[in-house]
Amino acid sequence: MLKGTKNFLSHNRSVFTLGLVALMVSSLGDLLAGATLGSMTHALEMLPGLMVLITPAIGMRGNVFGALGSRLGTAMHIGIFEMSVQKGTILRSNMESSLLLTLVMSVIMGILATIVATALGAHDIRLEMLIFISVLGGMLAGVVLIFINILVAYVGFKRNWDIDNISAPLITAAGDIVTLPMLFLAAIIVLSSPGILIEVFAALFVIITVVLTYRTLVNGSGESRRIFVHSSPVLVICILLDIAAGVTLDRQLESLVALPALLVLIPPFLEDANALGGILTSRFSSLLHMGILEPKKLPNKVAWENFAIIYLFSLWVFTLVGISTYAVALLLKLGTPPLWETVLLSLTAGLVTVTVLNFLSYYVSVFTYRMRLDPDDHSIPLTSSAIDSVGAIALMGFIVVFGLA
Repeated sequence: MLKGTKNFLSHNRSVFTLGLVALMVSSLGDLLAGATLGSMTHALEMLPGLMVLITPAIGMRGNVFGALGSRLGTAMHIGIFEMSVQKGTILRSNMESSLLLTLVMSVIMGILATIVATALGAHDIRLEMLIFISVLGGMLAGVVLIFINILVAYVGFKRNWDIDNISAPLITAAGDIVTLPMLFLAAIIVLSSPGILIEVFAALFVIITVVLTYRTLVNGSGESRRIFVHSSPVLVICILLDIAAGVTLDRQLESLVALPALLVLIPPFLEDANALGGILTSRFSSLLHMGILEPKKLPNKVAWENFAIIYLFSLWVFTLVGISTYAVALLLKLGTPPLWETVLLSLTAGLVTVTVLNFLSYYVSVFTYRMRLDPDDHSIPLTSSAIDSVGAIALMGFIVVFGLA
């Protein structure tokens, strides 16, 4: 048993070295997003329905740009990646399609979030408000994330790193760090601007989206068009799953606002679960492409080894999330449960979420591969959004069990 454990740790040394560092950076970075959300209580109260938008907005950054990182990682593994942004190259096509997907999905998010928020009784929210917030926040964050993705790809390519182990956590953390402040900024603009101005810009955003989508479908490069066409239906499903997570959180908004440390906990908890899912699905995708992982009905030894890696990561990550959330809450003088309760909440909800994550990642990767679809385009978005819902339900469930709501 001891020998087997040593062999397992030795065989996966590089995975743990790169993965743990990336996850630590992700966890600490996500706390900045958590601190931002903890400071947004006024905007959340003034804009009913904003919480419904926040979860899909955060999730979409990871879905679009996490998949981008996964595709670049696979391209490196199979030897077709080149560090060039000339038209028609892998990198250029991925950049173009990712930005267009961000724009299109931001408009759709704004529309769907408005419909759901209205159905939940938020009659003061208007369509143009959430479209403006979603598109402006999403595109500002998207531009930043494109450059971060290029930087990760460049450094990984030059140093011969396996970016499957670092891309998802770093992009997830970066997405959180830039997305919530951008959404907050957009929300402040909406609250302080004349309604007619927001209506004009929202209409302009929709027109630009339609024009660019048409140009890509008709005149876009083959790879850009392929990524957009294959990814769009999946990302719409992801929005619906993430909105379900947003609704779960919105229904507990009163309790969360009363104990703001729980708001601080939400982004790092959900996004570290997504980062773990990103690592696992990226690895499964590359292993399937290389023929190392066989797409069987039941997970084989290779799959179980990867499950074990994720469990070990999760023990570290969710303990760190609990401790650091408590520390940030004290620093910002926010209401918080005791340290032991915050850590136990994060760890128990995290382990439940990861258990679902492991099997979901495997079967989504295997199913898409068997359907002759590219797991890089589908696995991360589907798994990430499903985990947002599972993680939100687990977190809110244990908040109730612990008597915090």
